[in-house]
Amino acid sequence: MVKKYAFLLIVLSVALNIGFAGVWAAQTVGGHWPAWEGCGHKGGEGAVWCPLYRSLAVTDEQRQRLEPRLAQFRQASQALCQETQRKRAELIDLVASAGTDRTEIATKQEEILAGQRRMQELVIEQLLTEKEVLTAEQQKELFDMIRRHSGCMGPALMRGDSTESSHMSAGDGPGDAK
Repeated sequence: MVKKYAFLLIVLSVALNIGFAGVWAAQTVGGHWPAWEGCGHKGGEGAVWCPLYRSLAVTDEQRQRLEPRLAQFRQASQALCQETQRKRAELIDLVASAGTDRTEIATKQEEILAGQRRMQELVIEQLLTEKEVLTAEQQKELFDMIRRHSGCMGPALMRGDSTESSHMSAGDGPGDAK
C-alpha cells in the first residue's frame, strides 16, 4: 500500500515538474519574442515595431538578417510545442488509467524529455544566430533580459543569486572577473 502511494506521489511530482518546465519554457520564449505576429518592419519611416527589436535598437540590416531565422524558429518551436503537449496529455491519460503500466509511463516521460531537449536546442540555436547578428552591446542587453525573465519566481535566480543580488549585470557575480 505504501509503495503504491509512493509511486503515485513520484508520478504526480514528475507530472507537475514537466508542467512547470513547460510553463517556464513558454514564458521564456514568449518573453524573449513577445509579439510573434508583430515582429517585422513597419513601412513608412523605417521604424522597427517589434518590441524585442525596438528594445535592442536593431538596424534595418540586422532586422532583415534576423527575421527569416525567427520565422523558421517560430514554425519549428510551435510544432515541437504541440507535439510535446500531446505527449503530456498522453502521460496524464496513462497515469489516470485503471491499469497503470509503469513501463509505458517511463517511456512517455522519456519522449517528453526528448521533446524538451529538442526545444532547448532550438532556443539555443536561435540565440546563437541572434548573437552573430547583434553588436556586443545588443548582446549584453539581450542576455540581461533573458536573465531577468528566466527565474523560477520573480527575479532571475539563474546563478544562485539571492533576490538582492539578482539585479547584478553579467560579470558582477561571485567568481566573475572584474
